[in-house]
Amino acid sequence: MAETSLNVLVIGGGGREHALAWALAKSERVRKVYVAPGNGGTAGGKIENVAIGHSASDFAALVEFAQTQNVGLVVPGPEQPLVDGIADAFKKVGIPTFGPSARAARIEGSKAFSKDFMKKHGIPTAAYGNFTDYKEACAFVESATFDVVIKASGLAAGKGVLMPTTKQEALQALKAVMVDREFGDAGSEVVVEELLVGQEISVLAVSDGYTIASFPAAQDHKRAYDGDAGPNTGGMGAYAPAPVATPELMQKIHTSVLQPSIDGMRRDGFPFVGCLFTGFMLTADGPKVLEYNCRFGDPETEAVLPLLAESCDLAEVFLAAAEGRLDAVPLQFRDGFSATVVVASGGYPGSYVKGRAIAFEPTAHDTHVFHAGTACDGSHVVTAGGRVLAVTGVSDTVQGALDRAYAGVATVSFDGAFHRTDIGFRALSQPREGLSYADAGVDIDAGNRLVDLIKPIVKATRRPGTDSDIGGFGGVFDLKATGYKDPVLVSATDGVGTKLKIAHETRVHDTVGVDLVAMQVNDIIVQGAEPLFFLDYYACGHLDVEATRDFVRGVADGCVQAGCALIGGETAEMPGLYAAGEYDVAGFAVGAVERSEILPRMDDIGADDVLVGLASSGIHSNGFSLVRKVVERAGLSFDSACPWTDGQTVGQALLTPTRIYVKPLLPLVRRRLIKAMAHITGGGFTDNVPRVLPKNVCAEIDARKWELPQVFRWIKRAGNIAADEMARTFNCGIGMVLVVAPGDVRDVVEALAEGGEQAYVIGRINAANDANQGTATTINTDAW
Repeated sequence: MAETSLNVLVIGGGGREHALAWALAKSERVRKVYVAPGNGGTAGGKIENVAIGHSASDFAALVEFAQTQNVGLVVPGPEQPLVDGIADAFKKVGIPTFGPSARAARIEGSKAFSKDFMKKHGIPTAAYGNFTDYKEACAFVESATFDVVIKASGLAAGKGVLMPTTKQEALQALKAVMVDREFGDAGSEVVVEELLVGQEISVLAVSDGYTIASFPAAQDHKRAYDGDAGPNTGGMGAYAPAPVATPELMQKIHTSVLQPSIDGMRRDGFPFVGCLFTGFMLTADGPKVLEYNCRFGDPETEAVLPLLAESCDLAEVFLAAAEGRLDAVPLQFRDGFSATVVVASGGYPGSYVKGRAIAFEPTAHDTHVFHAGTACDGSHVVTAGGRVLAVTGVSDTVQGALDRAYAGVATVSFDGAFHRTDIGFRALSQPREGLSYADAGVDIDAGNRLVDLIKPIVKATRRPGTDSDIGGFGGVFDLKATGYKDPVLVSATDGVGTKLKIAHETRVHDTVGVDLVAMQVNDIIVQGAEPLFFLDYYACGHLDVEATRDFVRGVADGCVQAGCALIGGETAEMPGLYAAGEYDVAGFAVGAVERSEILPRMDDIGADDVLVGLASSGIHSNGFSLVRKVVERAGLSFDSACPWTDGQTVGQALLTPTRIYVKPLLPLVRRRLIKAMAHITGGGFTDNVPRVLPKNVCAEIDARKWELPQVFRWIKRAGNIAADEMARTFNCGIGMVLVVAPGDVRDVVEALAEGGEQAYVIGRINAANDANQGTATTINTDAW
């Protein structure tokens, strides 16, 4: 073997654990797979049963066994030991464990906690209420305008979900759970949620707390009998991949649920390592989360593991996840389908007889019999549970996989055995419907709703030259109405850059709308021009009407600050090009200036002219790729408390919008008190100030003339960034630099103060030599 051999301990004794042990034993690196306690079919070959249980009182014995046998990877199967903290017990002694901590396992251990987590992080799910008070829960049910589902919040062995069909049944269900304690302490808190309608799918996914990779989506069959009749069970069969789970749907699920869930748990302080099993309802409004589970599902595990590619080493995948390097090990699958049929004891899910002998015959190629509720009685394997065996077939088609699974079922027998004969009926009966634009991911109706929502917002930006009506084919502006006699038009276009990533993650969208306007209008004013009108471009993969409205509200706010009109824009919904929840923006602005007033006035700039700096509001909209790297290196998230200002999170502080300087500067331009201006954006002082200088001079900026704002001090310190790098990347507290004649400095600074701007004399213009002509140098940066 190329690497050190590996001993693995699988904890549990059901069909899920048999499938896990079988898949792990296929690894060339794995020497031994121990299963504690295992069942009548798990032992054999590399796999050995261990007579230790998995209750909390068994944890010490399991840890001791793992240390004695040099176990290098632990894979807990059931949810209860995970909720009880089994992963933490192994972590304390340094044994890698593919399973979440007790804190992370709350995602399954408390449905109330889980629903609140989804709400906090914007995960799509049903409307709900959490209740510990019986009367309050009843009042919620009475007032609900939708059908409800009653869920015991705690673990109830898969039985704590009740689906009443009337309000009276719902009230009876609440009494059974909260008063009669049908599910014990699991019912001390209940979740009452909206009944979602659609097809269900289950997605099992592997995570190391950062990366998440999913197995093919499965569909299971909960009811005991054909036609989805009879009582609910732990699952009577499953198949994968579910045809309804198209690649486009799976991508949407990954970007709107799986990755945000993993990111949210990490930001909340309990990174999830292990298998995140998410149940979805495919509603008319898109996939919504029914529940999270903190472990592999059963019988979904028996269906998806046989689809692993021969080249995929599951032990390496689990170990990589446990060690935080999942991005380096691929999770790969073979083409085709699998189907699993559960063979159960007569009477299940009610009472049933145990100890009945099971007869086995040889199975065909690509057919696997996984033991669930079995035990060894001497030389015989006997029934020991309700769900006894899970038989899986693999083939190129769903029908072929089902045929192999049912042929496998025919090779096993015991008294009282029964199984469903219609596993996979949804996949086989799925109609091929005609496609619409909405099926392709473009919602025209949503676009129309957005226009209606933003019309009054846009109308607030009207000014002479336009009434800011939108909805036509183009924006109209009457230049004559502005009163210019010999105007020159000045245009600018820009975006917001990777500051948008913070808006995406924090779901705060209005401030970046202000940023977008600021980047254009500040570029226009430096040429002496008055911004007249603005157009925006918003591109996304899926149109979130509320988020887009908030963004446009920010654009309109920026236009009002700049005195320009928002006269149009474009919203482009492009499925597959942008991930769910992500968007990009661009803006285009046009201003006007009298021909004789255009800036910079290069011929007027000379040695001894003064540089006046206007305070910035923060980082503005440049340098955020570096900022995000610094935040990551500092071990912070955008939800963390801000280390440089009180009362805000990191994300809130970083999203402070760019300052718009138009209104205080325009009167000074018209009084000809400003010779040139430089908007300090990407490139900082070093690259932006030289853009307005003639070749015969250079600029000297003195860093001692203003105090470096705390945000920049923190970035410099946390990122160990050199002062010169700061000066050529960030605005460092100065968002605009003016070139002013010495005799006009006092008037300029006083006028700016009256306009609400903090202005500093930050440097001077000097005569240049061949080495420094047209350059800007920042001195005394040791003050930073």
